[in-house]
Amino acid sequence: MGISHIVFIAGHAKLPQGMAAKNMYETLTVTAEIDRTYGVILEASCTLATEHGRNYIGKLLKGYSLREGIDEPIRAIQQHYYGKATNAIIAALKDLHYQFQQMNHNQ
Repeated sequence: MGISHIVFIAGHAKLPQGMAAKNMYETLTVTAEIDRTYGVILEASCTLATEHGRNYIGKLLKGYSLREGIDEPIRAIQQHYYGKATNAIIAALKDLHYQFQQMNHNQ
């Protein structure tokens, strides 16, 4: 079976000024391995500056289904992540969701 049922999708957003990650990247990227059939986020990460932050965002997003929309993952970020990148993470998530929808539309 391998990983043929999994897709890798990235969503991007501009970073706000004054962030540590801004020194390394101009944009914040949220990446996810997603089950193609059910839309469930199996693993996720992002380009926050610290490994701890990247891992935390991954844990927050894991298990949500993009087929059910993006509102719940966004709510999880709003309720549990209190950093300068909140809006950028949400924007990148929306872009990731859009990419997922485009992939499904084109199949």
